[in-house]
Amino acid sequence: MEHSNDERTIAGLFGLAARRLRPEVWDYFVGGSETETTIARNRMALDSREFLPRVLRDVSKLSIERPFFDRIASLPIFLAPIGSLGLFDPEAALACAKAAANAGVPMFLSIMAQPSLEDVARLSPKTDLVLQLYMRGDRNWLDGIVGRAEGAGCVALCMTVDSAVYGRRERDLSNGFSSAAAVDRVNFADRHDVQITREQAALTWDTIGWLRRRTAMPLILKGIMTADDAALCVENGVDVVYISNHGGRQLDHTSATLDQLQVVAQATAGRCKIFIDGGFLHGTDVLKAIALGADFVGIGKAQAAGLAANGAAGVSRLLTILHDEIATSLALLGCPGLADLGPDYLRQAAPIASNPLTQRTALRTRRTAAPTEEVWNDEEY
Repeated sequence: MEHSNDERTIAGLFGLAARRLRPEVWDYFVGGSETETTIARNRMALDSREFLPRVLRDVSKLSIERPFFDRIASLPIFLAPIGSLGLFDPEAALACAKAAANAGVPMFLSIMAQPSLEDVARLSPKTDLVLQLYMRGDRNWLDGIVGRAEGAGCVALCMTVDSAVYGRRERDLSNGFSSAAAVDRVNFADRHDVQITREQAALTWDTIGWLRRRTAMPLILKGIMTADDAALCVENGVDVVYISNHGGRQLDHTSATLDQLQVVAQATAGRCKIFIDGGFLHGTDVLKAIALGADFVGIGKAQAAGLAANGAAGVSRLLTILHDEIATSLALLGCPGLADLGPDYLRQAAPIASNPLTQRTALRTRRTAAPTEEVWNDEEY
């Protein structure tokens, strides 16, 4: 299939997204909380690790597949949960689910996204779906949500635990923009108070223990950043520790997720799986996380860029590019498979921004170009 020059690279997909999104949506998409220092740290942590490739290894056959619970994923990545996908394309989460199924990678479906969980599962039945949820009611409510996930055939359940309150996102405050008013939270019937609730702020390990007893589904906790909390995950029967600082959109001035990866790996000592997200844009980024102990890497901003660039086709294009980047880089590292990667393939180095997407100044630049009318209009927004 022929692609435009803009669709041949991940930077090109971001460029298309920038031209098609309204300025306030672009700011919501690329921005973070307060000074956006956490966003910068996520990127700096990736740029400050350099590869130490080996040569004269037989890499004529590459193994880049990886077990994902009882399934096989074609790549060590998944589409990270994003609640407001409807801002980027009218098909929203369904477009991402279709792209994920075609590429053979899992998708984390946010409880805040549209269309509904049941519709996504019905219309994209080959997608390996993980339902990501926030605590938006009592345990009776949670029991019902778990039942819906089980009924829809989800392969796992993911609870986000780093969002007791909503982060102060200065771009949105300056723009008078709120994602809460931008989309219909179809998974909550007629409720309109689901952005942040008292129940989320009251979430404790007691609820996690109850949730573990309630379902046999694999349980993932998203938002873990310390060794102590990782150890508590193991004690509470959690199957996956998901290292995340919410892409720098919640607490500002937190550590980069990559910097905490080996700390969490040491604390869990192989007793559970480790997933991670936080600024991962390229195949080389993914392989750095795998080398340091991650099992899977979540793709967030790049997913939204592909969706905004060209809907489901844009997300499919992103996943094809990532496949090629991962395979190419793995071969050039001298590794025939992901299992051959380890920390000895990396060394700490001074960070160098390799392209505009890795520079904090580029992410902080307010976009003023008008969107194309055929992609965004008042009705779709």
